[in-house]
Amino acid sequence: MLALTLGAAGIYLWLGPQRSTSASSTAVESTFPLETFVVNLSGNLNGSSQRAYLRVGITLGLAHPLPRNPAEATPTAAVRDTILSVLATAQPDEMLKAEGKRQLKDDLLRALQERVPQLAVENVYFTEFLVQM
Repeated sequence: MLALTLGAAGIYLWLGPQRSTSASSTAVESTFPLETFVVNLSGNLNGSSQRAYLRVGITLGLAHPLPRNPAEATPTAAVRDTILSVLATAQPDEMLKAEGKRQLKDDLLRALQERVPQLAVENVYFTEFLVQM
């Protein structure tokens, strides 16, 4: 009975929630979910004239908490315009690869930090990602 209890406790600790022992260099204080984006992707797909579309859900990780009424204090139009500008330059073939998605996140983060610095965006999270060809 004791061995069974110790075994169960060991499995729980091994499979249970993982605790990080190192602190993250950029702590996200709050998140700002955005409506889904749907854009035409530029360029040809595999040399053909076939069109491709990207549907992506994005949530922004912010360095400070949002005010109680984020609609008044958040420049949503500037944020959406910035994201749409970056998404419109994405290449369909690249969006199918993990490296392409990582690069897109980096491009979005850089553009948001430049154009909307008051929002203090620290991370970009994809909550939905679909490439239609």
